[in-house]
Amino acid sequence: MGKIWRVSGPIVMADGMRGSKVYEVVEVGEQALLGEIIGLKGERATIQVYEDTSGLKVGDEVFGSGRPLVAELGPGLMGSIYDGLQKALISLKEGIGPFLKRGLKAKALDRGKRWHFVPKVKRGDAVKGGDIIGTVQETPLLEHRVMVPPHARGTVKEVRGEGDYTVEEWIAILDGGQEIRMMHEWPVRRPRPYASRLDPSNLLVTGMRIMDYMFPMALGGKGSIPGGFGTGKTVALQQLARWAQTQVNIYIGCGERGNEMADVLKSFLELKEPRTGRPLMEKEIFIANTSNMPVVAREASIFVGMTMAEYFRDMGYDVLLVADSTSRWAEAMREIGGRLEEMPGEEGFPAYLGSSLSSFYERSGRVRCLGDPERTGSVTVVGAVSPPGADFSEPVTQNTLRIVEALYSLDVALANRRHFPAISWLSSYSLYVDAVEEWWKGNVGPEWKELRGKALKLLQEEAELQEIVRLVGPEALPEKDKLTLLIARMLREDFLMQSAYDIDTYCSPKKAHLMMKTLMAFYERARRMMESGAQVKEVQGLPVVAKIARMKEIPNEAFEERIEEIWTEMEEGSVRA
Repeated sequence: MGKIWRVSGPIVMADGMRGSKVYEVVEVGEQALLGEIIGLKGERATIQVYEDTSGLKVGDEVFGSGRPLVAELGPGLMGSIYDGLQKALISLKEGIGPFLKRGLKAKALDRGKRWHFVPKVKRGDAVKGGDIIGTVQETPLLEHRVMVPPHARGTVKEVRGEGDYTVEEWIAILDGGQEIRMMHEWPVRRPRPYASRLDPSNLLVTGMRIMDYMFPMALGGKGSIPGGFGTGKTVALQQLARWAQTQVNIYIGCGERGNEMADVLKSFLELKEPRTGRPLMEKEIFIANTSNMPVVAREASIFVGMTMAEYFRDMGYDVLLVADSTSRWAEAMREIGGRLEEMPGEEGFPAYLGSSLSSFYERSGRVRCLGDPERTGSVTVVGAVSPPGADFSEPVTQNTLRIVEALYSLDVALANRRHFPAISWLSSYSLYVDAVEEWWKGNVGPEWKELRGKALKLLQEEAELQEIVRLVGPEALPEKDKLTLLIARMLREDFLMQSAYDIDTYCSPKKAHLMMKTLMAFYERARRMMESGAQVKEVQGLPVVAKIARMKEIPNEAFEERIEEIWTEMEEGSVRA
Protein backbone atom coordinates (compact mmCIF):
# COMPACT_ATOMS: atom_id res chain seq x y z
CA MET A 1 0.00 0.00 0.00
CA GLY A 2 1.22 3.49 -0.88
CA LYS A 3 0.03 7.09 -0.80
CA ILE A 4 -0.47 9.68 -3.53
CA TRP A 5 2.39 12.15 -3.82
CA ARG A 6 1.30 14.07 -6.92
CA VAL A 7 -1.61 14.14 -9.40
CA SER A 8 -1.23 15.40 -12.99
CA GLY A 9 -4.33 14.63 -15.06
CA PRO A 10 -4.50 10.84 -15.55
CA ILE A 11 -0.96 10.43 -14.13
CA VAL A 12 -0.58 9.79 -10.42
CA MET A 13 2.72 9.57 -8.52
CA ALA A 14 2.61 7.41 -5.37
CA ASP A 15 5.15 6.89 -2.59
CA GLY A 16 5.65 3.77 -0.48
CA MET A 17 5.19 1.31 -3.36
CA ARG A 18 8.13 -0.97 -2.56
CA GLY A 19 7.64 -4.44 -4.05
CA SER A 20 5.36 -3.25 -6.86
CA LYS A 21 5.98 -4.20 -10.49
CA VAL A 22 5.65 -2.37 -13.79
CA TYR A 23 2.22 -2.96 -15.42
CA GLU A 24 0.77 -4.04 -12.06
CA VAL A 25 -2.88 -3.03 -11.64
CA VAL A 26 -3.64 -0.79 -8.65
CA GLU A 27 -6.68 0.83 -7.05
CA VAL A 28 -6.36 4.54 -6.32
CA GLY A 29 -8.25 6.65 -3.78
CA GLU A 30 -11.49 6.14 -1.88
CA GLN A 31 -13.39 5.19 -5.04
CA ALA A 32 -10.79 2.52 -5.92
CA LEU A 33 -10.14 3.94 -9.37
CA LEU A 34 -8.41 1.41 -11.59
CA GLY A 35 -4.86 2.23 -12.66
CA GLU A 36 -1.67 0.63 -13.93
CA ILE A 37 1.93 1.18 -12.88
CA ILE A 38 3.98 2.34 -15.87
CA GLY A 39 7.16 3.37 -14.10
CA LEU A 40 9.10 2.73 -10.86
CA LYS A 41 11.93 4.65 -9.25
CA GLY A 42 12.83 3.44 -5.79
CA GLU A 43 9.63 3.34 -3.75
CA ARG A 44 7.90 5.87 -6.01
CA ALA A 45 5.52 4.56 -8.71
CA THR A 46 4.14 6.35 -11.73
CA ILE A 47 0.53 5.24 -12.30
CA GLN A 48 -1.73 5.88 -15.27
CA VAL A 49 -5.32 5.92 -14.02
CA TYR A 50 -8.00 4.62 -16.39
CA GLU A 51 -10.72 6.91 -15.01
CA ASP A 52 -11.23 10.60 -14.30
CA THR A 53 -8.90 11.61 -11.46
CA SER A 54 -10.93 14.64 -10.33
CA GLY A 55 -11.11 14.72 -6.54
CA LEU A 56 -7.97 12.72 -5.84
CA LYS A 57 -5.65 14.42 -3.39
CA VAL A 58 -2.19 14.02 -1.91
CA GLY A 59 -2.18 11.36 0.79
CA ASP A 60 -4.98 9.20 -0.66
CA GLU A 61 -4.17 5.50 -0.45
CA VAL A 62 -3.07 3.29 -3.36
CA PHE A 63 -3.54 -0.48 -3.19
CA GLY A 64 -1.62 -2.92 -5.41
CA SER A 65 -3.26 -6.05 -6.79
CA GLY A 66 -0.05 -7.97 -7.48
CA ARG A 67 -1.05 -8.82 -11.06
CA PRO A 68 -1.11 -7.11 -14.48
CA LEU A 69 -4.15 -5.99 -16.46
CA VAL A 70 -5.85 -9.18 -17.66
CA ALA A 71 -8.74 -10.13 -19.93
CA GLU A 72 -11.33 -12.71 -18.89
CA LEU A 73 -11.66 -15.43 -21.54
CA GLY A 74 -14.47 -17.97 -21.67
CA PRO A 75 -18.08 -18.56 -22.77
CA GLY A 76 -20.16 -15.39 -22.82
CA LEU A 77 -17.87 -13.13 -24.85
CA MET A 78 -19.88 -13.36 -28.08
CA GLY A 79 -22.42 -10.62 -28.61
CA SER A 80 -21.04 -8.61 -25.67
CA ILE A 81 -20.31 -4.88 -25.47
CA TYR A 82 -17.32 -3.86 -23.35
CA ASP A 83 -15.50 -0.68 -22.52
CA GLY A 84 -11.74 -0.36 -22.99
CA LEU A 85 -11.02 -2.32 -19.79
CA GLN A 86 -13.45 -5.16 -20.60
CA LYS A 87 -16.16 -3.97 -18.22
CA ALA A 88 -19.49 -5.37 -19.42
CA LEU A 89 -21.47 -2.24 -20.30
CA ILE A 90 -24.78 -4.05 -20.63
CA SER A 91 -24.43 -5.46 -17.10
CA LEU A 92 -23.61 -1.99 -15.75
CA LYS A 93 -26.64 -0.48 -17.51
CA GLU A 94 -28.93 -3.15 -16.10
CA GLY A 95 -27.52 -2.67 -12.61
CA ILE A 96 -27.36 1.13 -12.22
CA GLY A 97 -28.83 2.66 -15.38
CA PRO A 98 -27.28 4.56 -18.32
CA PHE A 99 -25.16 6.97 -16.24
CA LEU A 100 -21.96 5.33 -15.06
CA LYS A 101 -20.00 6.42 -12.01
CA ARG A 102 -16.26 6.28 -11.43
CA GLY A 103 -14.81 3.21 -9.78
CA LEU A 104 -17.59 0.85 -10.88
CA LYS A 105 -16.55 -2.75 -11.44
CA ALA A 106 -18.27 -5.21 -13.75
CA LYS A 107 -17.10 -8.73 -14.57
CA ALA A 108 -16.62 -9.44 -18.27
CA LEU A 109 -18.26 -12.87 -17.99
CA ASP A 110 -21.60 -13.62 -16.31
CA ARG A 111 -20.81 -15.64 -13.19
CA GLY A 112 -24.39 -16.88 -12.74
CA LYS A 113 -25.16 -18.16 -16.22
CA ARG A 114 -24.89 -21.91 -16.73
CA TRP A 115 -23.42 -23.30 -19.95
CA HIS A 116 -24.00 -26.80 -21.33
CA PHE A 117 -20.57 -28.45 -21.29
CA VAL A 118 -19.73 -31.57 -23.35
CA PRO A 119 -16.41 -33.21 -22.28
CA LYS A 120 -13.90 -34.40 -24.88
CA VAL A 121 -11.41 -36.07 -22.49
CA LYS A 122 -11.68 -38.79 -19.85
CA ARG A 123 -9.97 -39.64 -16.59
CA GLY A 124 -6.35 -40.70 -17.12
CA ASP A 125 -5.81 -38.72 -20.34
CA ALA A 126 -2.58 -36.73 -20.54
CA VAL A 127 -3.25 -33.09 -21.51
CA LYS A 128 -1.13 -30.03 -22.19
CA GLY A 129 -1.63 -26.36 -22.95
CA GLY A 130 -4.05 -25.77 -25.82
CA ASP A 131 -5.72 -29.21 -25.73
CA ILE A 132 -9.48 -29.04 -26.23
CA ILE A 133 -11.09 -30.75 -23.23
CA GLY A 134 -14.71 -29.94 -24.02
CA THR A 135 -17.14 -27.77 -25.95
CA VAL A 136 -19.95 -25.32 -25.24
CA GLN A 137 -22.42 -24.17 -27.91
CA GLU A 138 -22.06 -20.49 -27.07
CA THR A 139 -24.25 -19.27 -29.97
CA PRO A 140 -25.82 -21.10 -32.93
CA LEU A 141 -22.95 -19.72 -35.02
CA LEU A 142 -20.07 -20.58 -32.67
CA GLU A 143 -18.97 -23.67 -30.80
CA HIS A 144 -16.84 -22.50 -27.88
CA ARG A 145 -13.92 -24.89 -27.46
CA VAL A 146 -12.78 -25.07 -23.86
CA MET A 147 -8.98 -25.36 -23.80
CA VAL A 148 -6.34 -26.17 -21.22
CA PRO A 149 -4.60 -22.84 -20.38
CA PRO A 150 -1.38 -22.46 -22.42
CA HIS A 151 1.14 -23.21 -19.65
CA ALA A 152 -0.75 -26.01 -17.86
CA ARG A 153 -0.11 -29.76 -18.34
CA GLY A 154 -0.68 -33.04 -16.54
CA THR A 155 -2.98 -36.07 -16.35
CA VAL A 156 -6.72 -35.71 -15.93
CA LYS A 157 -7.57 -36.84 -12.40
CA GLU A 158 -11.25 -35.93 -12.55
CA VAL A 159 -13.56 -34.57 -15.26
CA ARG A 160 -17.16 -33.44 -15.11
CA GLY A 161 -19.78 -35.28 -17.10
CA GLU A 162 -21.97 -33.57 -19.67
CA GLY A 163 -24.09 -30.96 -17.93
CA ASP A 164 -24.67 -27.29 -17.12
CA TYR A 165 -21.97 -25.38 -15.23
CA THR A 166 -20.95 -21.79 -14.54
CA VAL A 167 -17.65 -20.41 -15.80
CA GLU A 168 -16.19 -20.51 -12.27
CA GLU A 169 -16.93 -24.17 -11.52
CA TRP A 170 -14.14 -26.64 -12.20
CA ILE A 171 -14.72 -28.99 -15.13
CA ALA A 172 -11.47 -30.97 -14.79
CA ILE A 173 -8.76 -31.49 -12.17
CA LEU A 174 -5.20 -32.43 -13.14
CA ASP A 175 -2.98 -34.76 -11.11
CA GLY A 176 -1.09 -31.81 -9.66
CA GLY A 177 -4.31 -30.50 -8.17
CA GLN A 178 -4.78 -27.71 -10.75
CA GLU A 179 -8.45 -27.02 -11.49
CA ILE A 180 -9.46 -26.29 -15.07
CA ARG A 181 -12.47 -24.04 -15.49
CA MET A 182 -14.36 -22.87 -18.56
CA MET A 183 -12.81 -19.42 -18.11
CA HIS A 184 -9.29 -18.25 -17.49
CA GLU A 185 -7.45 -14.93 -17.48
CA TRP A 186 -4.61 -13.71 -19.68
CA PRO A 187 -2.41 -10.56 -19.46
CA VAL A 188 -3.48 -8.29 -22.32
CA ARG A 189 0.04 -7.10 -23.21
CA ARG A 190 1.47 -10.61 -23.51
CA PRO A 191 0.89 -12.38 -26.88
CA ARG A 192 -0.67 -15.82 -26.49
CA PRO A 193 1.67 -18.65 -27.59
CA TYR A 194 1.20 -20.85 -30.65
CA ALA A 195 2.96 -23.87 -32.16
CA SER A 196 4.21 -22.26 -35.39
CA ARG A 197 3.45 -19.40 -37.73
CA LEU A 198 2.12 -20.14 -41.23
CA ASP A 199 2.11 -18.11 -44.44
CA PRO A 200 -1.23 -16.50 -45.37
CA SER A 201 -2.90 -18.46 -48.18
CA ASN A 202 -6.69 -17.89 -48.13
CA LEU A 203 -8.70 -14.83 -49.07
CA LEU A 204 -10.50 -12.82 -46.40
CA VAL A 205 -13.87 -12.43 -48.13
CA THR A 206 -15.18 -8.96 -47.21
CA GLY A 207 -18.01 -8.47 -49.71
CA MET A 208 -16.31 -5.26 -50.97
CA ARG A 209 -15.22 -5.64 -54.59
CA ILE A 210 -12.28 -3.24 -54.45
CA MET A 211 -10.87 -5.20 -51.50
CA ASP A 212 -11.67 -8.75 -52.54
CA TYR A 213 -10.87 -8.42 -56.24
CA MET A 214 -8.43 -5.55 -56.70
CA PHE A 215 -6.47 -5.40 -53.43
CA PRO A 216 -7.13 -8.67 -51.59
CA MET A 217 -6.56 -9.20 -47.89
CA ALA A 218 -5.39 -12.65 -46.78
CA LEU A 219 -6.61 -14.39 -43.65
CA GLY A 220 -4.02 -13.60 -41.01
CA GLY A 221 -2.92 -10.44 -42.77
CA LYS A 222 -2.60 -6.86 -41.55
CA GLY A 223 -3.87 -3.80 -43.33
CA SER A 224 -4.64 -0.14 -42.83
CA ILE A 225 -7.32 2.28 -44.04
CA PRO A 226 -5.98 5.86 -43.80
CA GLY A 227 -8.10 8.80 -44.88
CA GLY A 228 -9.10 12.34 -44.12
CA PHE A 229 -12.31 13.49 -42.47
CA GLY A 230 -15.45 12.43 -44.35
CA THR A 231 -13.81 9.88 -46.63
CA GLY A 232 -15.64 6.89 -45.13
CA LYS A 233 -13.19 5.15 -42.80
CA THR A 234 -15.83 4.20 -40.25
CA VAL A 235 -18.29 2.93 -42.87
CA ALA A 236 -15.52 0.84 -44.50
CA LEU A 237 -14.62 -0.75 -41.16
CA GLN A 238 -18.30 -1.35 -40.38
CA GLN A 239 -18.66 -3.12 -43.72
CA LEU A 240 -15.72 -5.34 -42.83
CA ALA A 241 -17.14 -6.19 -39.42
CA ARG A 242 -20.56 -6.88 -40.94
CA TRP A 243 -19.74 -9.10 -43.89
CA ALA A 244 -16.23 -10.54 -43.48
CA GLN A 245 -16.47 -14.33 -43.82
CA THR A 246 -14.72 -15.14 -40.56
CA GLN A 247 -16.09 -17.05 -37.58
CA VAL A 248 -15.51 -14.17 -35.11
CA ASN A 249 -15.42 -10.41 -35.68
CA ILE A 250 -14.19 -7.91 -33.07
CA TYR A 251 -14.90 -4.20 -33.49
CA ILE A 252 -12.88 -1.73 -31.40
CA GLY A 253 -14.22 1.83 -31.29
CA CYS A 254 -11.08 3.53 -29.99
CA GLY A 255 -11.64 7.24 -29.36
CA GLU A 256 -14.37 7.66 -31.98
CA ARG A 257 -17.55 9.71 -31.57
CA GLY A 258 -20.19 8.26 -29.29
CA ASN A 259 -23.04 8.72 -31.77
CA GLU A 260 -21.11 6.73 -34.39
CA MET A 261 -20.59 3.86 -31.96
CA ALA A 262 -24.25 3.93 -30.98
CA ASP A 263 -25.24 3.77 -34.66
CA VAL A 264 -22.91 0.80 -35.17
CA LEU A 265 -24.43 -1.11 -32.27
CA LYS A 266 -28.00 -0.33 -33.35
CA SER A 267 -27.42 -1.44 -36.94
CA PHE A 268 -25.68 -4.69 -35.97
CA LEU A 269 -28.66 -5.71 -33.86
CA GLU A 270 -30.80 -5.72 -37.01
CA LEU A 271 -28.42 -7.44 -39.45
CA LYS A 272 -28.25 -11.08 -40.53
CA GLU A 273 -25.15 -13.15 -41.23
CA PRO A 274 -25.10 -13.63 -45.05
CA ARG A 275 -24.21 -17.34 -45.12
CA THR A 276 -26.63 -18.62 -42.45
CA GLY A 277 -29.26 -15.92 -42.00
CA ARG A 278 -28.65 -15.92 -38.23
CA PRO A 279 -28.42 -12.62 -36.26
CA LEU A 280 -25.03 -11.08 -36.92
CA MET A 281 -24.47 -10.33 -33.22
CA GLU A 282 -23.93 -14.05 -32.64
CA LYS A 283 -20.40 -13.72 -34.08
CA GLU A 284 -19.52 -10.17 -32.98
CA ILE A 285 -17.76 -8.61 -29.97
CA PHE A 286 -17.69 -4.85 -29.45
CA ILE A 287 -15.30 -2.67 -27.46
CA ALA A 288 -16.68 0.86 -27.07
CA ASN A 289 -14.06 3.29 -25.80
CA THR A 290 -15.44 6.51 -27.25
CA SER A 291 -13.89 9.98 -27.30
CA ASN A 292 -15.71 11.08 -24.13
CA MET A 293 -14.37 8.11 -22.14
CA PRO A 294 -11.06 8.26 -20.23
CA VAL A 295 -8.23 8.82 -22.67
CA VAL A 296 -5.85 6.41 -20.95
CA ALA A 297 -8.18 3.44 -21.45
CA ARG A 298 -7.81 3.81 -25.23
CA GLU A 299 -4.33 2.35 -25.08
CA ALA A 300 -5.57 -0.67 -23.13
CA SER A 301 -8.65 -1.21 -25.33
CA ILE A 302 -6.53 -2.20 -28.34
CA PHE A 303 -4.74 -4.92 -26.39
CA VAL A 304 -7.91 -6.20 -24.71
CA GLY A 305 -9.45 -6.70 -28.16
CA MET A 306 -6.33 -8.41 -29.48
CA THR A 307 -6.18 -10.80 -26.51
CA MET A 308 -9.77 -11.91 -27.16
CA ALA A 309 -8.95 -12.33 -30.86
CA GLU A 310 -5.96 -14.57 -30.06
CA TYR A 311 -8.14 -16.63 -27.70
CA PHE A 312 -10.61 -17.51 -30.47
CA ARG A 313 -7.70 -18.01 -32.89
CA ASP A 314 -6.34 -20.65 -30.53
CA MET A 315 -9.62 -22.55 -30.85
CA GLY A 316 -8.93 -22.88 -34.58
CA TYR A 317 -11.11 -20.02 -35.82
CA ASP A 318 -10.49 -17.21 -38.28
CA VAL A 319 -10.90 -13.89 -36.48
CA LEU A 320 -11.17 -10.36 -37.88
CA LEU A 321 -10.24 -7.43 -35.64
CA VAL A 322 -10.93 -3.87 -36.80
CA ALA A 323 -9.72 -0.81 -34.87
CA ASP A 324 -11.24 2.62 -35.40
CA SER A 325 -8.90 4.35 -35.08
CA THR A 326 -5.24 3.89 -34.23
CA SER A 327 -4.70 7.66 -34.59
CA ARG A 328 -6.82 8.26 -31.48
CA TRP A 329 -4.80 5.56 -29.73
CA ALA A 330 -1.57 7.34 -30.68
CA GLU A 331 -3.00 10.66 -29.50
CA ALA A 332 -3.66 9.07 -26.10
CA MET A 333 -0.03 7.94 -25.94
CA ARG A 334 1.07 11.48 -26.85
CA GLU A 335 -1.01 12.95 -24.03
CA ILE A 336 0.33 10.46 -21.51
CA GLY A 337 3.88 11.07 -22.73
CA GLY A 338 3.43 14.78 -22.15
CA ARG A 339 2.19 14.19 -18.60
CA LEU A 340 5.20 11.96 -17.95
CA GLU A 341 7.51 14.70 -19.30
CA GLU A 342 9.00 12.29 -21.85
CA MET A 343 11.20 13.56 -24.66
CA PRO A 344 8.76 14.02 -27.58
CA GLY A 345 9.38 12.71 -31.06
CA GLU A 346 7.96 13.97 -34.35
CA GLU A 347 4.82 16.13 -33.91
CA GLY A 348 4.89 15.45 -30.17
CA PHE A 349 4.26 11.71 -30.45
CA PRO A 350 6.42 9.52 -28.21
CA ALA A 351 9.66 8.23 -29.67
CA TYR A 352 8.40 4.65 -29.24
CA LEU A 353 5.31 5.21 -31.45
CA GLY A 354 6.55 2.79 -34.12
CA SER A 355 7.31 -0.01 -31.68
CA SER A 356 3.92 0.44 -29.96
CA LEU A 357 2.11 0.14 -33.29
CA SER A 358 4.19 -2.92 -34.14
CA SER A 359 3.32 -4.58 -30.83
CA PHE A 360 -0.31 -4.41 -31.93
CA TYR A 361 -0.18 -5.23 -35.66
CA GLU A 362 2.42 -7.99 -35.35
CA ARG A 363 0.09 -10.06 -33.16
CA SER A 364 -1.89 -10.80 -36.33
CA GLY A 365 -1.11 -13.87 -38.38
CA ARG A 366 -2.14 -17.38 -39.37
CA VAL A 367 -0.78 -20.02 -36.99
CA ARG A 368 -0.78 -23.68 -36.10
CA CYS A 369 -2.40 -23.70 -32.68
CA LEU A 370 -1.09 -25.31 -29.51
CA GLY A 371 -2.56 -28.62 -28.38
CA ASP A 372 -4.68 -31.40 -29.80
CA PRO A 373 -6.50 -31.90 -32.06
CA GLU A 374 -4.22 -30.21 -34.61
CA ARG A 375 -5.82 -27.07 -36.03
CA THR A 376 -4.99 -23.71 -37.57
CA GLY A 377 -6.41 -20.29 -36.76
CA SER A 378 -5.82 -16.72 -37.81
CA VAL A 379 -6.18 -13.13 -36.64
CA THR A 380 -6.61 -10.54 -39.39
CA VAL A 381 -6.10 -6.91 -38.32
CA VAL A 382 -7.36 -3.82 -40.15
CA GLY A 383 -6.86 -0.44 -38.50
CA ALA A 384 -8.14 2.97 -39.54
CA VAL A 385 -5.79 5.95 -39.46
CA SER A 386 -7.10 9.54 -39.29
CA PRO A 387 -4.27 11.82 -40.49
CA PRO A 388 -5.04 15.51 -39.84
CA GLY A 389 -5.84 17.28 -43.09
CA ALA A 390 -5.49 13.97 -44.99
CA ASP A 391 -1.71 14.40 -44.72
CA PHE A 392 -0.30 10.89 -45.17
CA SER A 393 3.21 12.10 -44.28
CA GLU A 394 2.28 12.48 -40.59
CA PRO A 395 3.95 10.05 -38.11
CA VAL A 396 1.09 7.63 -37.36
CA THR A 397 0.42 6.94 -41.04
CA GLN A 398 4.09 6.62 -41.91
CA ASN A 399 4.84 4.26 -39.03
CA THR A 400 1.78 2.18 -39.93
CA LEU A 401 2.88 1.88 -43.56
CA ARG A 402 6.15 0.33 -42.43
CA ILE A 403 4.22 -2.48 -40.73
CA VAL A 404 1.12 -3.34 -42.79
CA GLU A 405 1.08 -5.31 -46.03
CA ALA A 406 -2.18 -4.00 -47.47
CA LEU A 407 -3.08 -0.32 -47.81
CA TYR A 408 -6.56 0.96 -48.64
CA SER A 409 -5.93 4.65 -49.21
CA LEU A 410 -9.06 6.81 -48.95
CA ASP A 411 -9.09 9.78 -51.33
CA VAL A 412 -10.80 13.07 -50.39
CA ALA A 413 -11.34 13.89 -54.09
CA LEU A 414 -13.19 10.60 -54.65
CA ALA A 415 -15.35 11.21 -51.57
CA ASN A 416 -16.20 14.71 -52.81
CA ARG A 417 -17.34 13.15 -56.11
CA ARG A 418 -19.56 10.77 -54.08
CA HIS A 419 -17.54 7.74 -55.19
CA PHE A 420 -17.80 5.26 -52.33
CA PRO A 421 -15.93 3.37 -51.06
CA ALA A 422 -13.48 6.18 -51.71
CA ILE A 423 -10.48 3.80 -51.91
CA SER A 424 -7.98 5.07 -54.45
CA TRP A 425 -6.97 2.41 -56.99
CA LEU A 426 -3.85 4.45 -57.82
CA SER A 427 -2.30 4.69 -54.36
CA SER A 428 -3.62 1.51 -52.68
CA TYR A 429 -1.76 -1.80 -52.77
CA SER A 430 -1.79 -5.37 -51.47
CA LEU A 431 1.20 -7.66 -50.99
CA TYR A 432 -1.12 -10.68 -50.68
CA VAL A 433 -1.98 -11.01 -54.40
CA ASP A 434 0.33 -13.99 -54.96
CA ALA A 435 -0.69 -15.54 -51.62
CA VAL A 436 -4.40 -15.68 -52.52
CA GLU A 437 -4.00 -16.55 -56.21
CA GLU A 438 -4.49 -20.27 -55.58
CA TRP A 439 -7.64 -19.52 -53.58
CA TRP A 440 -9.12 -17.63 -56.51
CA LYS A 441 -8.13 -20.37 -58.94
CA GLY A 442 -9.63 -23.12 -56.80
CA ASN A 443 -12.80 -21.37 -55.65
CA VAL A 444 -13.79 -18.92 -58.37
CA GLY A 445 -11.85 -18.86 -61.63
CA PRO A 446 -8.30 -19.30 -62.98
CA GLU A 447 -8.27 -15.99 -64.88
CA TRP A 448 -8.67 -13.73 -61.81
CA LYS A 449 -5.11 -12.40 -61.74
CA GLU A 450 -5.09 -11.71 -65.49
CA LEU A 451 -8.40 -9.82 -65.40
CA ARG A 452 -7.34 -7.86 -62.33
CA GLY A 453 -4.12 -6.83 -64.06
CA LYS A 454 -5.99 -5.67 -67.19
CA ALA A 455 -8.42 -3.62 -65.11
CA LEU A 456 -5.67 -1.90 -63.13
CA LYS A 457 -3.79 -1.14 -66.36
CA LEU A 458 -6.88 0.49 -67.88
CA LEU A 459 -7.40 2.60 -64.76
CA GLN A 460 -3.75 3.69 -64.80
CA GLU A 461 -4.00 4.60 -68.49
CA GLU A 462 -7.13 6.64 -67.75
CA ALA A 463 -5.27 8.62 -65.08
CA GLU A 464 -2.53 9.44 -67.60
CA LEU A 465 -5.03 10.42 -70.30
CA GLN A 466 -6.89 12.72 -67.92
CA GLU A 467 -3.86 15.00 -67.89
CA ILE A 468 -4.20 15.41 -71.68
CA VAL A 469 -7.99 15.80 -71.48
CA ARG A 470 -7.61 18.69 -69.03
CA LEU A 471 -5.37 20.47 -71.56
CA VAL A 472 -7.03 19.83 -74.95
CA GLY A 473 -10.40 18.22 -74.16
CA PRO A 474 -11.63 14.67 -74.83
CA GLU A 475 -12.56 15.30 -78.48
CA ALA A 476 -8.90 15.72 -79.44
CA LEU A 477 -8.09 12.16 -78.42
CA PRO A 478 -7.91 9.30 -80.91
CA GLU A 479 -10.77 6.77 -80.85
CA LYS A 480 -8.61 4.14 -79.15
CA ASP A 481 -7.99 6.43 -76.18
CA LYS A 482 -11.65 7.43 -76.05
CA LEU A 483 -12.51 3.74 -75.69
CA THR A 484 -9.99 3.45 -72.84
CA LEU A 485 -11.73 6.33 -71.06
CA LEU A 486 -15.14 4.73 -71.61
CA ILE A 487 -14.14 1.32 -70.25
CA ALA A 488 -12.26 2.88 -67.31
CA ARG A 489 -15.36 4.90 -66.44
CA MET A 490 -17.45 1.72 -66.57
CA LEU A 491 -14.92 0.01 -64.28
CA ARG A 492 -15.12 2.89 -61.81
CA GLU A 493 -18.88 3.36 -61.81
CA ASP A 494 -20.14 -0.17 -62.49
CA PHE A 495 -17.57 -2.20 -60.56
CA LEU A 496 -15.58 -0.18 -58.01
CA MET A 497 -18.46 1.95 -56.74
CA GLN A 498 -20.52 0.01 -54.20
CA SER A 499 -23.28 1.25 -51.93
CA ALA A 500 -23.25 0.18 -48.28
CA TYR A 501 -26.99 0.80 -47.95
CA ASP A 502 -28.75 -1.24 -50.65
CA ILE A 503 -28.72 -4.73 -52.19
CA ASP A 504 -25.13 -4.20 -53.37
CA THR A 505 -23.77 -3.91 -49.81
CA TYR A 506 -22.38 -7.47 -49.96
CA CYS A 507 -20.91 -8.86 -53.20
CA SER A 508 -19.74 -12.48 -53.30
CA PRO A 509 -16.37 -13.24 -54.97
CA LYS A 510 -18.20 -15.23 -57.68
CA LYS A 511 -20.42 -12.26 -58.52
CA ALA A 512 -17.43 -9.88 -58.52
CA HIS A 513 -15.55 -12.19 -60.89
CA LEU A 514 -18.48 -12.50 -63.30
CA MET A 515 -18.92 -8.71 -63.27
CA MET A 516 -15.27 -8.21 -64.18
CA LYS A 517 -15.45 -10.91 -66.89
CA THR A 518 -18.47 -9.14 -68.36
CA LEU A 519 -16.70 -5.77 -68.43
CA MET A 520 -13.56 -7.21 -70.01
CA ALA A 521 -15.61 -9.19 -72.55
CA PHE A 522 -17.44 -5.99 -73.51
CA TYR A 523 -14.08 -4.24 -73.88
CA GLU A 524 -12.76 -6.92 -76.26
CA ARG A 525 -15.91 -6.84 -78.41
CA ALA A 526 -15.88 -3.03 -78.48
CA ARG A 527 -12.29 -3.09 -79.72
CA ARG A 528 -13.27 -5.41 -82.55
CA MET A 529 -16.15 -3.09 -83.46
CA MET A 530 -13.76 -0.18 -83.69
CA GLU A 531 -11.31 -2.17 -85.80
CA SER A 532 -14.25 -2.60 -88.22
CA GLY A 533 -14.75 1.16 -88.40
CA ALA A 534 -17.20 1.90 -85.57
CA GLN A 535 -16.91 5.03 -83.38
CA VAL A 536 -16.87 5.17 -79.60
CA LYS A 537 -20.23 6.99 -79.65
CA GLU A 538 -21.79 3.94 -81.33
CA VAL A 539 -20.33 1.64 -78.67
CA GLN A 540 -21.51 3.94 -75.89
CA GLY A 541 -25.04 3.97 -77.29
CA LEU A 542 -25.53 0.19 -77.27
CA PRO A 543 -28.45 -0.99 -75.06
CA VAL A 544 -26.20 -3.53 -73.33
CA VAL A 545 -24.19 -0.68 -71.75
CA ALA A 546 -27.16 0.26 -69.56
CA LYS A 547 -27.67 -3.37 -68.58
CA ILE A 548 -24.01 -3.66 -67.55
CA ALA A 549 -24.40 -0.53 -65.44
CA ARG A 550 -27.31 -2.13 -63.55
CA MET A 551 -25.78 -5.58 -63.05
CA LYS A 552 -24.63 -4.70 -59.51
CA GLU A 553 -28.33 -4.52 -58.55
CA ILE A 554 -28.81 -8.24 -59.26
CA PRO A 555 -28.87 -10.35 -56.04
CA ASN A 556 -25.91 -12.68 -55.45
CA GLU A 557 -28.00 -15.85 -55.61
CA ALA A 558 -29.56 -14.95 -58.98
CA PHE A 559 -26.51 -13.39 -60.60
CA GLU A 560 -25.21 -16.32 -62.65
CA GLU A 561 -28.56 -16.85 -64.33
CA ARG A 562 -29.21 -13.16 -65.02
CA ILE A 563 -25.71 -12.40 -66.28
CA GLU A 564 -26.22 -14.98 -69.03
CA GLU A 565 -28.76 -12.62 -70.61
CA ILE A 566 -26.14 -9.87 -70.91
CA TRP A 567 -23.62 -12.31 -72.36
CA THR A 568 -26.18 -13.57 -74.87
CA GLU A 569 -26.98 -10.00 -75.95
CA MET A 570 -23.29 -9.31 -76.51
CA GLU A 571 -22.72 -12.55 -78.42
CA GLU A 572 -25.83 -12.41 -80.63
CA GLY A 573 -25.08 -9.12 -82.25
CA SER A 574 -25.63 -6.19 -79.93
CA VAL A 575 -21.86 -5.77 -80.00
CA ARG A 576 -20.86 -6.78 -83.48
CA ALA A 577 -17.29 -7.63 -84.42
